[in-house]
This record gives sequence, structure tokens and C-alpha cells, in this order.
Amino acid sequence: MIVLGIESSCDETAAAVVEDGWRILSSVVSSQITIHRPYGGVVPELASRQHVKVIIPVIAEALQRADLEMSSVDVIAVTQGPGLVGSLLVGIGVAKGLAYASGKPLVAVNHLEGHIQAAFMNEAQPSFPIVALVVSGGHTNLYLVKDYGSIDLVGRTRDDAAGEAFDKVAKFLDLGYPGGVVIDSLARKGNPQAISFPRAYLERDSLDFSFSGIKTAVVNFVRKYAQTNQPNESSKPGVSGVAAKELPLPVADIVASFQEAVVEVLVEKTCTAAKRFQVRQVVVAGGVAANSRLRQRLQEEVGGLGLFLNLPAPELCTDNAAMIAAAGFHKLKHGDPPWELNFDAISRWPDVPAGS
Repeated sequence: MIVLGIESSCDETAAAVVEDGWRILSSVVSSQITIHRPYGGVVPELASRQHVKVIIPVIAEALQRADLEMSSVDVIAVTQGPGLVGSLLVGIGVAKGLAYASGKPLVAVNHLEGHIQAAFMNEAQPSFPIVALVVSGGHTNLYLVKDYGSIDLVGRTRDDAAGEAFDKVAKFLDLGYPGGVVIDSLARKGNPQAISFPRAYLERDSLDFSFSGIKTAVVNFVRKYAQTNQPNESSKPGVSGVAAKELPLPVADIVASFQEAVVEVLVEKTCTAAKRFQVRQVVVAGGVAANSRLRQRLQEEVGGLGLFLNLPAPELCTDNAAMIAAAGFHKLKHGDPPWELNFDAISRWPDVPAGS
């Protein structure tokens, strides 16, 4: 089965052609980083406009790279949510148009379910049941996945997602965008034990996450550092990261310590879930799963428990359409009927992915 996947949930316009749910014939991603970099984050209106501009060429390129015509495609799969409504509607609108014009069946996919599916596109595929950590700029969720159609949410962030915390800290320190990539690189030059930032574990036995406190701790550390290291009272900086950057801040140590605090909680909660549900396999996906320190700690800790760890290739961790095509394939294969063309975008999906 040949599936054309379309992804436009946030700031990446992507299309891919995937055969039988795992063999990637083509994958094209048009990034908007340069557009949003001046603002330190994604501007929804700008994202939507750029999707409109490039989505047709991106789909055409995906088909061309796969050396296929639209007539050779069996199914179209598109991200329905969660995400930015304006961005989602662009992908959904084009997918509906293609399905209507070509007569091909259309499948709507949960973006988070797609991230989990990315792990099944490796040569060494996991086997059920698994614990899956989906960690990105908008989501930090733990799932117990018993089968393709059985996905239970067992932990989630109560405030900021991990990737969101990375972006906010990077913006405060005026380090650039995207924050996760910048911090990952800069942290390699710093000491992760230099500053003792708090770890939020919440209630006993909780598998939920909280990262707003660590972000605030970084801000408070910089403020305190500014107050104690600026000799001229009148020239003390305020709370902005730009002003703070003018001080001789140990920035590499700050971000390394911050990153370590976030990674430690992610790894510990994931390992706790694996032990609690007695699974032998762990999957980690989403944009933050490309973080080098997170991957290292997971390999150490999950491997230390004697469990199998499946980390998708970095290009499959970030938003892409190959994972959407794969998820669409498995939805049809495991009994979901093709969708009618009257469905809408879902900005905030219910706690459990569709099909559970």
C-alpha cells in the first residue's frame, strides 16, 4: 500500500510517500525557522501563510522523489491535530482536495500517534507492549501502548512542555531560535552539575511532568547573578535576557545545568513507567527526542534496566510526514474506515489518541 502523508500541524510543511507503513520512498520537509527566528518562537499567522505558499510544491516534490504519479498513490493521510488550527487547516484542505479529485481514500491522523509510529520505521522495530515518551515543544506525554489501536495516556505535563521550556529559556537568555537546538549545542561546553536547578517530581508515584518551575528557576538565577555581579547600581540590568547577556554570565553552565534537570526528570519518569507496567521496550519520539543528552541518558538508564530502547533517527523525531503516512497505513490495516471529507482540525486532542 502506497500512502501519501501530509503534515502541517505547526511550522513545518511536510509531505512523504511511504510503502506498507515503514519503507520511506520520499520525505520532504520545508522548514520555517528563518521566518520565526526574529520572534523567538512560532507566529501562527506567519506559519499559516507559509504553509499556503509551499504545500503544493512540497507534495509535488515528494511524489517526484518517489518517482510516482498521484494515480499510483493508494491512500492519503493527513494530520488532523493537535496543533495550530490555521496551520492544520492548510494541510487538511489540500488533502481533502486531492482525495476528492483523485477518488483516493483519506485518513485523518493524530500528530502524537504519528510520533509514536516513527519508532516503527526503524529496522529494529519494537514489539508491544511498550512505554512511549512523546516529548516536543507542545507536548510531554507518557503512553502505555498495548497495540496499534490501544494507546493509554499515563502521564503528561501539567504546564510547560519540555521543548517549550527549552525555547523559553533560550529566548530569555537571547541565545537564538530554535531554543532546543541551541541549548543542546551550547550545553556540551558547560558543566551540567554547576548549578543545582530544581527537579519537579510532583506527587509520590505520579508520572506527570512540570517544567514551568525550572524555567522560573533559571530566570531567578540570572536576576540574582545580575544583582551580585554588577558593581554599578544604576546600570544593573532588569529581567530581560538581552540585558542579562551583557553580564559575564556562565551561560554554558546555566544551560547545561538546566538541560540536565529536564533530562533527568524525563528519563526517571520514563523508566518508572516501564517498571510499573512491566514492559520490556521503551520508545521515545518527538522533537526533543533528538536532544543528544537525552538520548545518551536514556541509553544509559533504560539499557541499565535491561530494556530495549527504540530512538527514531533524528529526522524522524522532528515533525515529518513519513510518520503521518505510516500511522495512516496502520489505521486502515487495523480496521479504521477511510474518513468522510467533512472532518475539521482539532487544536487540542482528547487525552487518548483516536482509535484507542
